Amino acid sequence: MARITVEDCIDKFPSRFELVLVASQRARKLHSGDEPTVEKDNDKNTVIALREIADSTLTVAEMKENLIQEFQKVTLSDEEEEITELDTFDQKTREIKKIQSQFEETEIENEIKEFVSSEDSSIKEQYEINDGLNDGLEESAVSDEIEENTQALE
Repeated sequence: MARITVEDCIDKFPSRFELVLVASQRARKLHSGDEPTVEKDNDKNTVIALREIADSTLTVAEMKENLIQEFQKVTLSDEEEEITELDTFDQKTREIKKIQSQFEETEIENEIKEFVSSEDSSIKEQYEINDGLNDGLEESAVSDEIEENTQALE
């Protein structure tokens, strides 16, 4: 059996780097239990991966896609979960703002009631003082009038 080399596979990929990435990823998959598409012949996984590439038993596009999926950290389901979490967060933020605004409105109403109540109290006190003065003035005017009438009679 002839040994496989990188030169036998280089024509399948535009760069050696890409070839090495795909071959190493395929070798890891073989090591983790994937079935080889060529005979094993007691070869190591790296040699089997290069033989698969040289024999084109897997398409280049398929190998590249597998590599991309292997290194891709964010999947569509992760993005959907993030969107759902953001929506939930936005909804909770809106609810909190609504509650805060209701609380602030209640506080403002209470402050207005307290202010009105204190003004009412001060006006009431002032009115009572004025009533007291008016009563005193009326009594004084009545007593002055009585005195004048008594003096006129005398």
